[in-house]
Amino acid sequence: MTGAGTYALLAVPFLGTAVLVAVVAGVVTARRTRGGTRSVRAAAGDGTGAPSGSRGRRAAVVSAVVAGVALIVMTCVFNNVIVGLGIVAYDPALVLGARVGLFPVEDLAYAIGAVLLLPSCWVLLDRPVRSERPSQPSRSPEDTP
Repeated sequence: MTGAGTYALLAVPFLGTAVLVAVVAGVVTARRTRGGTRSVRAAAGDGTGAPSGSRGRRAAVVSAVVAGVALIVMTCVFNNVIVGLGIVAYDPALVLGARVGLFPVEDLAYAIGAVLLLPSCWVLLDRPVRSERPSQPSRSPEDTP
């Protein structure tokens, strides 16, 4: 692998995987919404007072967007610092040419991949439960041995 864009080509598999996992998470979320299931946290009540239903999903999306923007901004600042201090250097022959401050734009692919991958994994690893749970009869003190 030599020539312009080599660093970008190194990021493609990571970014592609992140996009694929995000699409799968979107499909899973759509199926769960249609199927009448919700997450274990939402069903059990996580104690945080978080809203449920569409308001909960909206809050989760807003939280993910805010965290993603913060991660990308912090990545830009940190990358500029480490390149400016000479801790990291990029071979000019191996980058696309576009830069964000001092670092090549393709270095943002990893932060963008993380922004996609983390919420997607959260969705995929959250166990769904049925919304219609059979209620357990309450036990009175007389029923207990």
